[in-house]
Amino acid sequence: MTAETLAALLLARAEDDRPGLRFEGGTRSWREHVAACRSTAAALDALAEEPDLRPAPAGPPSAPGGALHVGVLAENVPELLVLIGAAALTGHVVVALNPTRAPDELIRDAAATDVALLLGDGPYEGRARAVAEALGVRSLPLAELAAQATAPPLEPPATAEPGGLVMLIFTSGTSGRPRAVRVTQRKLAVPGLTLGRLLTPADAVYCAMPLFHSGALMAAYAPAVASGATLVLRRRFSASRLLPDVREHGCTYLHYVGKALSYVLATPERPDDADNPLRVAFGNEGGAVATRRFGERFGCRVIDAFGSTETAVSLDPDPSGPPGSLGRLPPGVLILDPATGRRCPPARIEHGRLLNPDEAVGELVNTAGLGLFDGYYNDPEAEAERVRDGAFWSGDLAYADAGGHVYFAGRGTERLRVDGENLAVAPIEAALREFPGVVEAAVYPVPDEAAGDQVMAALVLDRPFDPGAYAAFLASRGDLGPKALPRYVRVAGRLPTTPSHKVVKRVLAREAWRTSDPVWWRTPAGLRPLTATDVMAIEDGFERHGRRHLLED
Repeated sequence: MTAETLAALLLARAEDDRPGLRFEGGTRSWREHVAACRSTAAALDALAEEPDLRPAPAGPPSAPGGALHVGVLAENVPELLVLIGAAALTGHVVVALNPTRAPDELIRDAAATDVALLLGDGPYEGRARAVAEALGVRSLPLAELAAQATAPPLEPPATAEPGGLVMLIFTSGTSGRPRAVRVTQRKLAVPGLTLGRLLTPADAVYCAMPLFHSGALMAAYAPAVASGATLVLRRRFSASRLLPDVREHGCTYLHYVGKALSYVLATPERPDDADNPLRVAFGNEGGAVATRRFGERFGCRVIDAFGSTETAVSLDPDPSGPPGSLGRLPPGVLILDPATGRRCPPARIEHGRLLNPDEAVGELVNTAGLGLFDGYYNDPEAEAERVRDGAFWSGDLAYADAGGHVYFAGRGTERLRVDGENLAVAPIEAALREFPGVVEAAVYPVPDEAAGDQVMAALVLDRPFDPGAYAAFLASRGDLGPKALPRYVRVAGRLPTTPSHKVVKRVLAREAWRTSDPVWWRTPAGLRPLTATDVMAIEDGFERHGRRHLLED
């Protein structure tokens, strides 16, 4: 069995009696974790033989009766990692469903990925049952599957290959439908082996980011398995508990996504903050100011990398590079004009401000191949959108200076990322167009003051805007998750359009809230008009987080 498989990494820990997983006061050795994966693998094989469970049609021969696609709604619990390990050892497939998505979206996601069994944990058991009932498939509590895993440990197949499917994890694309990314054995093993070089069996890895995203799996779980370090699992992220947890468990490495650092930095400072065992914080989308402040405050090295669930384009940070840079362009990765396919000229940057955005900003493209991208599940249209002539077009906008240092410029106007979640605008627009009186609706990203994006909508109405009715309308939508709700609403007389009547969203995104049109914004107290004082406070926040350049034309 090749070493570039999650199965091989797990089997290397099969006789390791050192602490492997710590969770809520309990500790399980790596030997015990692998044994649980094997037993659960046998339980999945038994379930796949039952007549009322229909395996996906394209299952590998190593999975009896075909691959069973198991959807799961869970917080970060050990049983979820056991389930993923079981999939790696059998060829069955875990479909990581995002519990923050709306019920209608979950049903669509599960149907699109041939889910035949729904597992729910704790607060999500009821939601898993509802999705299963809507699809006419079976559901079980995740803990019940673990209790059924009493069969003799399964001997793993010798046919586990790097391209074997382990999971499906959802992301969003410009078509407006979520895409299920194929997470293969190698997609987990390669980053595990790479990041595992930062660790030894004496280290402890802190994992509080959600395991239904690829980041926590590739940058926390897999490196711990590869290195033999202890994985400290937290059910959900808590900014106030991060430092106490790190100290209690001797964590030397943690994984984060952008805004997590800002949330931690917002906790009260103490003079002994740097008195902790943390050596490395690894993640992505951390603002330049947040990563610097986090490293200084907690006395660790922060490595802010760039990547996506597809992992076709990856950039390694350059510690000696300019502030805000993602690193240098690696061989084969170029910034191309999406309209012409030509390489964009170098950016001219003066005092941190980009002087030639129209010509320098383009799309990050891996012209050398697909990296670790193994395709989307059963979605050839999505693959055709991303893969052209053997190159992977990421949809991520960037620019590079004359020295090859790359700066992120956004995800275009059809994709955005809120609190680490990729969102597509088309479903949000479709919902807003159903609000009474809407003539036209456009949804687009505007920058968040700390990390990522916020959702902004521009509405053209045939009647006065009624904020109460609008709030009630959004609350009634089953197809919009909480992160898809617009933070800002611009009530416009008309929208900028091309001669062919397509909305020019880049104009709307550039103007953001700097417009003479009325703008309403969603606050913890409710929806209210955005005032000049509010705008000053928002933009002061960009200054504090070192992201003022995102507001420049």
